[in-house]
Amino acid sequence: MKKNKTTNVRVLAQLGLLAAIEIVMKLIGLGSVPVGPLYMSFLTVPIAVGAMTMGPAAGAVLGGVFGLVSFKDALTGGSAMTSALFQVSPVNTFILCVVMRILMGWCVGLLFSLLRRVDKKGGWSYFAGALSAPLLNTLFFMGYIVLVFYNCEYIQNIVATNGAANPLMFVVLLVGMQGLIEAVVCCAAGGVITRAVASFLGQRAPAPARKATPFEELPSEKT
Repeated sequence: MKKNKTTNVRVLAQLGLLAAIEIVMKLIGLGSVPVGPLYMSFLTVPIAVGAMTMGPAAGAVLGGVFGLVSFKDALTGGSAMTSALFQVSPVNTFILCVVMRILMGWCVGLLFSLLRRVDKKGGWSYFAGALSAPLLNTLFFMGYIVLVFYNCEYIQNIVATNGAANPLMFVVLLVGMQGLIEAVVCCAAGGVITRAVASFLGQRAPAPARKATPFEELPSEKT
């Protein structure tokens, strides 16, 4: 019982720390770099770290923090695209910013748990898991825009400006080089950080109980 309580406290502390890192990264400008109507975001790094070290539920929570920060930009005008989409549909913009990020964080944790079963030594799976965070973030975010907002005036103006012939070309042209840079940075940083954290947590794990010898199992004589 005491061990479970200690584990829960540790998980909550780690979640709080990673959530705080997300918020601080956003406040000091390290989390999101504006590129046109979109942001090149590195906030997926703490999400990947949490999802891979603590599981899908932690990834979903951290994804939710990312989503709430993103939705705040939609409300305050911090993001040109999400602010415009908020005028079209506040509910769908909330789903776009928050729900899609929760789903992304959960999927990163789930995917990593599957990869880890194949990668017995724990090497490449950390980098693959870290890479999945920005890729899934782009897939869910842009996929929902195409699914729900593609025919609205704001998106159609971007489509016309970029000369996109279809929704897939629209995504490719809009994401472009920024998506590639984001993926490379998040893969490298997330993989290295998560391996280090996992190694540290493994070293700090309690040692298994030593099996008593036959002599130690004998009751001591009473004097």
